[in-house]
Amino acid sequence: MNYYQQAPNTVLKQYIRCFWWLDNDSSEALNYTILPDGFFDILVRFDNYEYQSTALTGLYTKEIEVVIPPNHQIFGIQFKLPAVEYIFYESIAPFLNSEKKLPDSFWNLNLVDFSENSATIDSLNSILKKEVNKGKKVDNRKLKLFSLLSKTKGNESVGYFADKLFWSSRQINRYFNKMFGLSLKSYCNILRCSASFKDIKKGELFSNQNYYDRSHFNKEIKKYTNNTPKSLSNNENDRFLQISIIPNK
Repeated sequence: MNYYQQAPNTVLKQYIRCFWWLDNDSSEALNYTILPDGFFDILVRFDNYEYQSTALTGLYTKEIEVVIPPNHQIFGIQFKLPAVEYIFYESIAPFLNSEKKLPDSFWNLNLVDFSENSATIDSLNSILKKEVNKGKKVDNRKLKLFSLLSKTKGNESVGYFADKLFWSSRQINRYFNKMFGLSLKSYCNILRCSASFKDIKKGELFSNQNYYDRSHFNKEIKKYTNNTPKSLSNNENDRFLQISIIPNK
C-alpha cells in the first residue's frame, strides 16, 4: 500500500487536518482497522484510477474494519470539527460510526484529476476557501472551544471548558450531541486516546496523557479501539492504519 498526506494552506488549517491518498496497487485485498481519532473525512473512491463514488463520514467512537480491494484508490480530506458548521453547514450526527453517500457532482470531485498531486491540492484549497466564504457568521466561542480541545488533547473536564468559555456544560453537551452525535466528554476521551497512539507506537504502554493509572489507560484504550495498548503497539501486518502512518521519529 502507498500512502501520503499533505497539509492544507494556512487559511484552511482551522478546518482541515490534511489531504491524504491511499493506493492499493497490489493484486490482493488489504485489511485495515480505522481507529477513532476525533476527525471526519470526505472519501473519494477509485478503481484502477477510475472514479467510483464520494462519501462523507461521521466521527468514529469505535474501531471500523475496512477492506481495500486490489487496484483500489481512496483520496481523502480529513476535517476538524469546525468544518461541520463552516464548510458543510449541517450536522454529521446522523452518520456517527458510518458514512453518507454524496452526489458524484459534489464540489465536482468526480472531475478532479487526482494524479496531479500539487495541482489537485491547489484546486481543492480554492474550492474549500469558497465554501468557507459562503458561510454564516463565525461563533468565536465555538472556535475557542475547538482550539482548547486541540491544545489540551482532551485532557480536561467538561467543567474546565465551560468555565473558560462562560458556556454551561449542559449547553455544550447539547451542541455536541446535535452537531456531532456524542457528548463533549466522549469526544475528549477519544482525543486523549488518539494522542496516546504515538506513545503506543514507540512501545510505551502507559501514555503520558492524563490517565489515572495503567489500569485506567488500558481500559480506555480498549473501550475505544477494542484492542489493548500492547496489541496496538505490535500492529501485526500494519493492521492499524493510524498507528502505521505515524512517523518513526
